[in-house]
Amino acid sequence: MTNMNFEGRVVIVTGAGNGLGKSHAMEFARRGAKVVVNDLGGSGHGAGQSASVAQGVVEEIKAAGGEAIANTDSVEDGGRIVETALDAFGRIDVVVNNAGILRDAAFHKLGDADWDLIYRVHLKGSYAVTRAAWPHMREQGYGRVLMTSSGAGVYGNFGQANYSTAKLGLHGLAQTLAIEGRAKGIHVNTIAPIAASRLTETVMPPEMLKGLKPELVTPLAVLLCSEDCAATGQLFEVGGGWVTRLRWEQSRGATFDPVAGYSAEDLAARWDDVQSFEGSYHPTDLSNTLKIVGDNIGVEVALGPQ
Repeated sequence: MTNMNFEGRVVIVTGAGNGLGKSHAMEFARRGAKVVVNDLGGSGHGAGQSASVAQGVVEEIKAAGGEAIANTDSVEDGGRIVETALDAFGRIDVVVNNAGILRDAAFHKLGDADWDLIYRVHLKGSYAVTRAAWPHMREQGYGRVLMTSSGAGVYGNFGQANYSTAKLGLHGLAQTLAIEGRAKGIHVNTIAPIAASRLTETVMPPEMLKGLKPELVTPLAVLLCSEDCAATGQLFEVGGGWVTRLRWEQSRGATFDPVAGYSAEDLAARWDDVQSFEGSYHPTDLSNTLKIVGDNIGVEVALGPQ
């Protein structure tokens, strides 16, 4: 992969007023992209708004010789963000879904309002922006979409039931979009970054935050959104100068006669086979699982169009 130049490309970065989003926006602009800097300008908990936040990043990009325009719509109004790109620059090539807030609470204390708001900003917001951009990417036969998940979504984290749910949901969305977009030249990937930001400064020690500069995440975002990058449908953890890919692992499991059936006691006797990852598989798509199940019940399974 040698083409990391974004000349002629139009990039939307949501939540680009601070932290990771700002770092991404600045770097895409430095590499020649025309950038839509989206940020509502609210707090890390979703309160308030200010147009000066996105505009401040735009001014920095312009001062460095780049081209950008501010957008202050909520990501729930994804169509308006995409309209800003089309009105200003005539196309949309890359969507970086980065906007996010926190409303942490132990599950027994979590209220419906905090559940709904996290869902709306993270999952529905990323859907709304991507859905508005999708027809334009399909028509031009090219697009790059990046979802921002979290280790909390991958592994779970105390007090973040709402956040974890939305963040893992983003990876599920990306997996399906990668399948649907492949034939149209649209690649979709997910990153789970660890970086110093307004969202992490209250939960991580200062000495760790110093080493978690957002600029240490941005190179992966740039690479995954570049024209020559063939990766799609993949999940990466990144932070502090470390980049790694995650994948599913599937134990060989236990199979039973589907006609005779099996009891909970039968399963208990084979529980070690279910739990052991010795000789495990690494499934890459749904067909891997369906083949195993189909073989066990004696049916050849065919998936629909990929």
